[in-house]
Amino acid sequence: MMLVNRSGTMVIPFMTLYMTTKLGYSIAQAGWVMALFGAGAVCGGLIGGKLIDRLGFHFIQIATLFGGGILFIILGQMKSYPMICLFAFILSLTNDMFRPANSAAIAHYSKEANRTRSFSLNRLAINLGWAMGGALGGFIASKDYELLFWIDGFTNMSAALLLYFALSPSRTKAVAPKPAGIKPLNIQSAYKDKPYMVFIVMTILFAFSFFQLFTTLPVYYRQELHLTESFIGLTMALNGILIASLEMVLIHKLEGRRHILQYIMIGVLMIAVSFMIFNVFPGAEWLALASMLFMTFGEMFAMPFMNTYWVTRTVTENRGQYAGLFTVAWSIAQVLGPGTGAQIADRFGFEVLWWLIGGILVVSAFGYKWLERKN
Repeated sequence: MMLVNRSGTMVIPFMTLYMTTKLGYSIAQAGWVMALFGAGAVCGGLIGGKLIDRLGFHFIQIATLFGGGILFIILGQMKSYPMICLFAFILSLTNDMFRPANSAAIAHYSKEANRTRSFSLNRLAINLGWAMGGALGGFIASKDYELLFWIDGFTNMSAALLLYFALSPSRTKAVAPKPAGIKPLNIQSAYKDKPYMVFIVMTILFAFSFFQLFTTLPVYYRQELHLTESFIGLTMALNGILIASLEMVLIHKLEGRRHILQYIMIGVLMIAVSFMIFNVFPGAEWLALASMLFMTFGEMFAMPFMNTYWVTRTVTENRGQYAGLFTVAWSIAQVLGPGTGAQIADRFGFEVLWWLIGGILVVSAFGYKWLERKN
């Protein structure tokens, strides 16, 4: 289902180009629309988390997939700027209500022995879908931008139908066991779980830094390291290839051997090294590849276990709140990270940016270490 859904994810990566080249709006206007996508994501995570606990993750997933599909098609018909802004926000809100519901579903169906691998498998499907959708989307955009909206819409609705027939509500049976080393909590509200709120703040710091991978880092490759576009593309592709090839195997070897927060801390520190290495060593191609290796292995250590951590703090009745807050953490970072990083690089230079990002990640890593001592 996730592979089908993400394979059709073509509109968002090309939205700025669509607005500037096809509709004739300025880059600044397109930027505000993308900011509204981020604002909708934050609201969607919060609302989705609340609704999951009342309506159930199965209904929310189907409703948001089908509703998002319709909204993609409607957005493609909008030409006036105010209407594009309005439907961009509504679409993002709807789509991001799906994310906490999907996370809650994975937690529901998985078991203690395979929970982290279940999240890794979901990440694998998402990464493969993004790669397929991005490649196909570039070809389609060169022919007809509006066709992207129709394809996104129909793949969303196809994923909803697949989910409805493949995983009917009658098959849902919760899995109660929690991984060893985590104290089971029966908390009324996620917002009153102080260690979890610290975890959310640390995750915002981590995600803020991680999003530089997709924004300022490619610019640095081109402007400072003078790499060609083709080499930059291959370097970025290395991230997805290694994750698809190695993450499931790595998680299978690691899961259950240490406290999950230790793996998160190690992964975050590796990503800190991936940025700070640019200020320490000279080089071009080899330096970019070394940085990407640290980045990728850090991502594989940290991200799957982050999902496992929030699940271990939940019971069925409050799982939606926890999933919603985790989604919101990433949405906030997605809104703030790219623009802030670009501004810092433009005003103070990339060297300052990499030290700052590395420092933020080190703070985040020690925050996760503090949480380990509290569990």
